[in-house]
Amino acid sequence: MFKTRSLFSALLHNRLTLGRNGGPREVFSTMSEASRDEQTAKLLKRANEENEDSAEKEEVQATKKLKAEGEHPDVQATTKLKVEVEHADDEKKYPKKKVALLVAYSGKGYYGMQRNPGTSQFRTIEDELVNALVKSTCIPENHGDEMKKMSFQRCARTDKGVSAAGQVVSLKLRLIEDTVEKINEHLPPQVKILGLKRVTQGFNSKNNCDARTYAYMLPTVAFSLKDYDTGAVAAFRLEPETLQKVNCLFSLYKGTHNFHNFTSQKAPSDPSARRYITEMSCGEPFMNGNIQFAVITVRGQSFMLHQIRKMIGLVIAVTKGYAEEEVIERSWGQDKVDVPKAPGLGLVLERVHFDRYNKRFGGDGLHERLDWDSEEETIKAFKEAHIYPTIVETECQEGSMVSWMSTLPIHDFKATATAAETQDNKDQKEDTADLGNDSD
Repeated sequence: MFKTRSLFSALLHNRLTLGRNGGPREVFSTMSEASRDEQTAKLLKRANEENEDSAEKEEVQATKKLKAEGEHPDVQATTKLKVEVEHADDEKKYPKKKVALLVAYSGKGYYGMQRNPGTSQFRTIEDELVNALVKSTCIPENHGDEMKKMSFQRCARTDKGVSAAGQVVSLKLRLIEDTVEKINEHLPPQVKILGLKRVTQGFNSKNNCDARTYAYMLPTVAFSLKDYDTGAVAAFRLEPETLQKVNCLFSLYKGTHNFHNFTSQKAPSDPSARRYITEMSCGEPFMNGNIQFAVITVRGQSFMLHQIRKMIGLVIAVTKGYAEEEVIERSWGQDKVDVPKAPGLGLVLERVHFDRYNKRFGGDGLHERLDWDSEEETIKAFKEAHIYPTIVETECQEGSMVSWMSTLPIHDFKATATAAETQDNKDQKEDTADLGNDSD
């Protein structure tokens, strides 16, 4: 192109020179239109030939370089072009859209929900999910390493071993044909996408969540008196009076309290330790196999790491007679209290709530409500197939609740700050993989 401009400049210079010698109008008047066109054509032809020679030389040099590096230029160019075209076609055919995914999983064998970069030995639910999203082509491969590229956010961080029937994650993905089915093809049976809904571009499953509801399934022998023979688990039946007492204790948690004693390394003055609980109660007992179980339900705005398990653990300690009822209210004060942490096995994230989002966008005619009512049967089926059986079978085989109950006598519910902090440090060591999951 540079040479072409130079030749045109030369042509223009010749014309101007002729103009100065004999006047441009006189010279051009003596030249026929054909002769001028012929001269211009010759100049353009020579310029094109020189540009082609230059391009050919550059191509030869590039080819030599590729061959020296051991790469065949034709193959590399074809592959690169093919990838670029396919990527462009995918982006055009399947543009990324902001969605909310309803996720259910059995937490046994996993180190919680959130990925732990650099610690591949601690397998998490998000590791399974991201792997399936990449393999299904719903997200590009490089998004798996940098999840912020797909604006990924989970509604609640669940601890090691904790399950979920109604977890919700938000992200941008390609809406391919049969998106949910294609993702599920690459997930293990104990992890499933149960629903998908389009949401607003600014939607964030964590920030837009108003509340979370958890359930905790446990054998009712947990509420037996401390001198009860734990070898007779199958024989225990929860009396109505005991259930009433348990629910009176759980009702104390309702409202806003300072739960700094119910998590790790939170100072009493930390504003984030104040949490709002709207509901907490234990349902009627039922038989599963030859063991009696019950389900505790708790709903709150958000929960800190281990908070629910410690809330349940403290009520069990009081019910069994290891601690006085006043310890619950004392735990909200400035003093450090040694609060036992119930096993994670029975904890299930049941549902997440988006009341404000639904009120603002659910009726605008453009967006769906995030209530998942149409998925209720699917959720129930998953719980009955993967969550409840795992809890019951593991409890029967390993006796996690009975084993944990045997540790209650070592807790000092009137402990000094130093003793309680020592127990806190033990909790931290036991849950190294949960670091960073300090809150929903």
